[in-house]
Amino acid sequence: MYKILIADDHPLFRFAIASVLEKQLGEVETLYSHDFESTLEAAENCPELDLILLDLNMPGMEGLNGIVQLRNRFAATPVVVVSAEEGRSVVLQAMTYGAVGFITKSTDRAQIGEAIEKILDGQVYLPPDVIRNTDEKKTSGDKPIKIEPELLAKLSKKELQVYEVMAKGGSNKQIAYELNIAEATVKSHVSSILRKLNVTNRVQAILQSSTDAK
Repeated sequence: MYKILIADDHPLFRFAIASVLEKQLGEVETLYSHDFESTLEAAENCPELDLILLDLNMPGMEGLNGIVQLRNRFAATPVVVVSAEEGRSVVLQAMTYGAVGFITKSTDRAQIGEAIEKILDGQVYLPPDVIRNTDEKKTSGDKPIKIEPELLAKLSKKELQVYEVMAKGGSNKQIAYELNIAEATVKSHVSSILRKLNVTNRVQAILQSSTDAK
């Protein structure tokens, strides 16, 4: 059974998300918080949490700083932003600060459920418009990491194959299945890829892939 914390100050939205989780996941234990202080308290009291669904505009959040605090204090618990914010720069910054997914509140219920299920399976989820890199122009706050062609040239043929699937948001399990290699081998390739690309985590590599597609 999954344990998921819904951190949002709107009771109706908490109820809506809880119903989505129940429909999509079946057995799920849902916890609630209404501001950042109660979110920290809930996470502290439930170290076995599988996921935190976090609203960026809750009281006490201080914007994206709340993500950093949660990741610093509860590194083992993935954080997914569920927000009315839809700007590309906000999405990318949230991911850079440590979120493993970003779901906009305008997303339909079925897609929200599918996104959460993918995240629980170890994948990264971004709004489709960000993945497609549509017409929204970059702002001064949007500073993706630049991966130079000569760095990509350092990757082996197998690493490039792993990177291609990883950049589409594939989990280690998916990469192993698609490339017919062991999951432990995938982990080794991912570590090597991040080192060669001079990035610190796979989210940065995925975001860079999205940026280059523009």
